[in-house]
Amino acid sequence: MALALAEHGIDVTLFDRNEQLLSRTAIANEGKVHLGYMYANDPGYSTARMMMRGALAFAPFFERHLGLAGDAMAVSRPAAYVVHRDSQRTAEDVSQYLAAVHALIRESSRQRPDAYFGRDLDADLRMWSHAEREAHFDPQVAVAAFDTPEVAIDPVALADAVRSRVNADRRIAVRTGHEVISVEDGDGLEVVLRAGGRAARERFDHVVNALWEGRFAINEKRGLLPDRPWMHRLKYGVSFRLPEGAGKPPSATFVSGPFGEVVSYDDGLTYLTWYPVCLQGISSDITPPQWPTYPSEPLRSSLLQGTLSAMAQFVPALRDLAPDELQDVSVKGGVIVAWGRTDIYDPASELHQRFAIGVTSAGRYHSIDPGKLTMAPHFAEVCAGRILQDRVR
Repeated sequence: MALALAEHGIDVTLFDRNEQLLSRTAIANEGKVHLGYMYANDPGYSTARMMMRGALAFAPFFERHLGLAGDAMAVSRPAAYVVHRDSQRTAEDVSQYLAAVHALIRESSRQRPDAYFGRDLDADLRMWSHAEREAHFDPQVAVAAFDTPEVAIDPVALADAVRSRVNADRRIAVRTGHEVISVEDGDGLEVVLRAGGRAARERFDHVVNALWEGRFAINEKRGLLPDRPWMHRLKYGVSFRLPEGAGKPPSATFVSGPFGEVVSYDDGLTYLTWYPVCLQGISSDITPPQWPTYPSEPLRSSLLQGTLSAMAQFVPALRDLAPDELQDVSVKGGVIVAWGRTDIYDPASELHQRFAIGVTSAGRYHSIDPGKLTMAPHFAEVCAGRILQDRVR
């Protein structure tokens, strides 16, 4: 959002309690730019419609602000959607859902056919044959699989590019090591800060709460605590580069329920997350514990070995990989913030629906709940638009 405002000549100050911007959850996720295929437990398609809106805005936003052509961005191999034998939806249910969502995507992308990283969104989805499933998965576990055009983008590389661009913009002041305590009314809005053990206050015309797991706590002090249950979940993932000569696993998202995915890049970069192993914490507190982004031993080794072992049972390309042979191994986790009272093991959990998100504004105070990485550029533009509109009144 800072980039969107700076583009219009507005000075912006960013506060971050960490040593650098985009250093925690922003780099600790699979980087999926969702088109809506994942949400078969939301049969009304509200989440799918929301996600495709964000997905079609994602590459154009970074193309404009980072100078990267959408079709030149390094993205993963397209994901197959794989129906797990323990899925909360039957293969027929998932097939019908995917077809319906794909029809919506076609309609949404008609005026912007190249918006999704220059990829063709008009081709029909294809169901895999039994022979194809048998070649890439245990067919007893993967009871159906479908090609989709959905891709991921390496979140570490994206964060590096955004960070460099923000730091180079003369209209954006970056204050790392500054923790926001509250936002109070005064002559304008006053941001109460703590930095280097000392308290400070700074005045601004508009304040945007774009925190992640800390957002509720600041909102509460403004009287904006929601009247619905929420959950903070700590989920880890494992990334590495394959040894030379190793076969690349297909990118695959396993649905519907507490499963996981494989994100595979042509250069051998691979990301794995398996829900039963990688979920390591749940909190419904206003502010969750300060869970570590990078786990220490023995948890780090347990997550690496446990995830690899669990997924190797039904993804043959992972079976011959030994943890000590992998290159550039990284185990990191981030907080997932979402509405809901029960975990995704419950088919009726609100966690299966991600459409009640967006920008909440109270006067010149704005709070952004992007829900997923996919939606961040779209809501950045929405919030920037509100601030620009207020300035011209």
